[in-house]
Amino acid sequence: MGAQWKAKHKDIAANAKGRLFGKLAKDIMIAARSGADPKDNARLRLVVEQARKVSMPKETLDRAIKKGAGLTGEIIHFEHAIYEGFAPHRVPVMVEVLTDNVNRAASDMRVLFRKGQLGGAGSVGWDFEHLGMVEAEPAAPGADADTAAIEAGAQDLLPADEDGVTVFLTDPADLDLVSRALPGQGFTVLSAKLGYRPKNPIAPESLTAEQLDEVESFLAALDDNDDVQHVYAGLAG
Repeated sequence: MGAQWKAKHKDIAANAKGRLFGKLAKDIMIAARSGADPKDNARLRLVVEQARKVSMPKETLDRAIKKGAGLTGEIIHFEHAIYEGFAPHRVPVMVEVLTDNVNRAASDMRVLFRKGQLGGAGSVGWDFEHLGMVEAEPAAPGADADTAAIEAGAQDLLPADEDGVTVFLTDPADLDLVSRALPGQGFTVLSAKLGYRPKNPIAPESLTAEQLDEVESFLAALDDNDDVQHVYAGLAG
């Protein structure tokens, strides 16, 4: 999807799964600060659903909720940061970081961006929209995404991909509202989060195969960093 870069060549080995669980655990802990019960905590409910969709072990999920809610006696402190810059060949990139060590994260970003260009705040942010993004698939044949978007209050949508997953785009404040409404319109919500969508994405075909490989390798290295939660690139497709 154009809204968020997704590595095309990452394997599904145990270490990749572990990194995914680690990123989700951070999201769960942050969300659980507002309450440990998903029924009363909309943000937590959405992240828990996402974790269940990727088969996060129940004990891992429960432990993250308890840590975030302060039920284990541990002090959990993460700081949020956005890094902006360019991947090779001037592809704009926004990197969302959630870290317990700001100095380490900043140092890592400087190293990772050596093959691109690290910019200051706002250097590429103007070329991205901050939106709510709800990934959903039809719960039954015949569910119409356009009608569902209108009825659920979404601003726009990205057509279904080869797996039949449609991305409904919302105002950030309407993310939970739309997520709750979509099941009533025949769609099963797979994930819901705030993110960034490029306004003027670069067409992959404008790059050579070698250039595109360099960009994807750069993005994959960012995504592999333990402090990085999400990588958004101005690359279409």
